[in-house]
Amino acid sequence: MSQVSAESGSFRDRRGRIFYVDGRVLRTVMPMAADDFDFVRGSGLIDELHSRGKVIGEEIVDAALLGEHAADAHYVLEHPRLPFVSYPYEWSFSALKAAALLHLDIQQAALKKGVTMTDATAYNIQFIGPRPVFIDSLSFRRYQEGEYWAGHRQFCEQFINPLLLRSFNGIPHNAWYRGELEGISAENLSRLLPWRSRLSWNVLTNVFMQARLQNNSGSDDAIRKAKTRKLPRIGFEQILHGLRKWITRLEPGHDGKTVWQDYATDNSYADDEAVNKRRFIAEFSSAVKPALILDIGCNTGDYSIAALENGAELAVGFDFDHGALEYGYRRAVSDGLNFQPLHLDAANPSPNQGWMQAERMGFRERANADAVMGLALIHHLAIAKNLPLAGVIEWLVDMAPHGVLEFVPKNDAMVQRLLQMREDLFSDYDQANFEEQLNSRARIVKSEVVSASGRVLYWFDRH
Repeated sequence: MSQVSAESGSFRDRRGRIFYVDGRVLRTVMPMAADDFDFVRGSGLIDELHSRGKVIGEEIVDAALLGEHAADAHYVLEHPRLPFVSYPYEWSFSALKAAALLHLDIQQAALKKGVTMTDATAYNIQFIGPRPVFIDSLSFRRYQEGEYWAGHRQFCEQFINPLLLRSFNGIPHNAWYRGELEGISAENLSRLLPWRSRLSWNVLTNVFMQARLQNNSGSDDAIRKAKTRKLPRIGFEQILHGLRKWITRLEPGHDGKTVWQDYATDNSYADDEAVNKRRFIAEFSSAVKPALILDIGCNTGDYSIAALENGAELAVGFDFDHGALEYGYRRAVSDGLNFQPLHLDAANPSPNQGWMQAERMGFRERANADAVMGLALIHHLAIAKNLPLAGVIEWLVDMAPHGVLEFVPKNDAMVQRLLQMREDLFSDYDQANFEEQLNSRARIVKSEVVSASGRVLYWFDRH
């Protein structure tokens, strides 16, 4: 009998739930959602949005696939499986912005079909490469003339406010969002925004007035007004149009020169060394042909691109530097690359969190790929972060059966820079121990010195 497991993050929606069966992704549609589902499906909205790449595909399948888990379901749907799951607190500014614009586009298209959305959560959007896609078809329901936008506050907290934090204050949203999974409240953001931001009508209405309304929302008078107020459809459409026009203009604020801002011209690799590195990755990728390759410490994505150009289907990169991620995401969009750069502090990765610490999966649970790269990374973790070399290698090798890791010797300029302000207590950090630790977990297929300082790339196959 097939093993059925429920998606731990879909329990909040009483209208349906996600299940996994033998690698397939199935969704129940409960009787309470059946009428809306039929109306939305009959309107042609989902087919239209799917044809434009904005909504994930779906088809009705035999409920017997879910056995007793579908006993009360009106329908069972099947969706294609996502190659990698990410969360808003891992997205770059421009990725979060793209997700916000997608949500508005979908809501605008829905209204034209007499449909609206039950919420505006950012967690209903995932990325395939740099392209955002909406994944929750049960968020759609029949529109009632005169109703307000039910998801406005949620849209502000999970999209607008995190974007404004970066745009006005130069502070990336990622750490705050990870600690506050529902986003950033208007009340908190209003205390941080500069006074000049009040000159923006959009900020005034969507942040400062929202904060005031939230403070008064519990009064009996406020509740009565909320139940009786009406918003004509044309007013709803104008709100969506205005928000889209405004968000399109938002850009990340200046937050100083980032570590990798001048990566293309100011790094410790000479041009021929970079060529050697790309050639090695090209050979590896051509041989392994990974459907998914993880690039830990991806910087702006140069070596992810080398992998994509030589056999990899999708590259998901991770880095801590927001400037590098922003550059990488914009390049992926402009050049049509199947590359998704995400924020990650490798010494403090995204944990399991949410309800019962299972609602949002940690990085370790999601980092299962066909191949992994750890280039110009391990010395940062072992020396700058003071992590055990054996543990770093184990962490990386566990992610994929094949990979390329780089060892940077102590005489290298980058390592010397890391050791300038600290005593060298890292007796375990040498090439012999590196190879011993790697050999205990994998077979070294090939190694190559790629720099004058003695940097070495290791191609491995996990035991």
